[in-house]
Amino acid sequence: MEFHHVSVMPEETIRGLLTDLSGIYVDCTLGGAGHSGRIAEQLTENGRIIGIDQDAEAIEAAGRHLAGSRCRVDIVHDNFRNLDAILEAQGAPLVDGVLFDLGVSSHQIDDAERGFSYMQDAPLDMRMDPNGLLTAEDIINDWEEDELNRIFHEYGEERWSKRIAQFIVQARSEKRIETTGELVDIICRAIPKAVRRAAGGHPAKRVFQAVRIAVNDELGILEKSFRAAVKHLKPGGRIAIITFHSLEDRIAKNTLRELARGCICPPELPVCVCNHKPEIKQIGKAVQPGKDEMAENPRSRSAKLRIAEKL
Repeated sequence: MEFHHVSVMPEETIRGLLTDLSGIYVDCTLGGAGHSGRIAEQLTENGRIIGIDQDAEAIEAAGRHLAGSRCRVDIVHDNFRNLDAILEAQGAPLVDGVLFDLGVSSHQIDDAERGFSYMQDAPLDMRMDPNGLLTAEDIINDWEEDELNRIFHEYGEERWSKRIAQFIVQARSEKRIETTGELVDIICRAIPKAVRRAAGGHPAKRVFQAVRIAVNDELGILEKSFRAAVKHLKPGGRIAIITFHSLEDRIAKNTLRELARGCICPPELPVCVCNHKPEIKQIGKAVQPGKDEMAENPRSRSAKLRIAEKL
């Protein structure tokens, strides 16, 4: 299957991220190099892109896309949780920009065998890195009912989390749950028909999101990675973060806000004694796709772009 992914807010992202056309830019979520391809078009021959992805198919597609770029391109097969080590190995301790385009790619959703989609029957997998040990099948069949309830509630914000967990445990006591189709059927049985009809949208959406996040530890690595990115920025360099759901965006928003704070003394102190200095300044408010982009790419509707600059 040909790798296909539509990058969200490409113009807004590149316009906000690029400050030096001969600089070094890190794409922490390279994918098919949609954003990096746009960056490469802007950079001079002295510029450099370091692209990171944990998906081998994305790495291969990005290599084809970026072949022939006039700037230097280095592609790393790794997870951005290891950003410190990656930049050290690349001899790039300070960079001009870092991009995070979070969530699952269009290609991963559309490739039925990856098990990300609730619209296609496939093995329960959901690993962004196919070499990862934990799969969606492991979580659904082996995790305790309370833990399933927790991730459905916290990661999926699913109001029927407890009932869905109960139905899953009952179903797996009779037979191991192995496919996305089986899981969708269980979720649909757990949520009352009247509720499904009134809510609109697919009833399995939130649970699939929760399981995907748990399989790939998507939330656990974000704050640390955002802080690492800011640490490696040159003064005037920028970080751009694209999120696709409220959990990601909350971490991005809170981390950037904390890094932009000055004094952190208790409010009851009359004068500042902490001497804490802000590390960044936020550039404008969060940006969302325009109506035309949302119409052309419905998956972009929930996206938010946040940009900050290193002081």
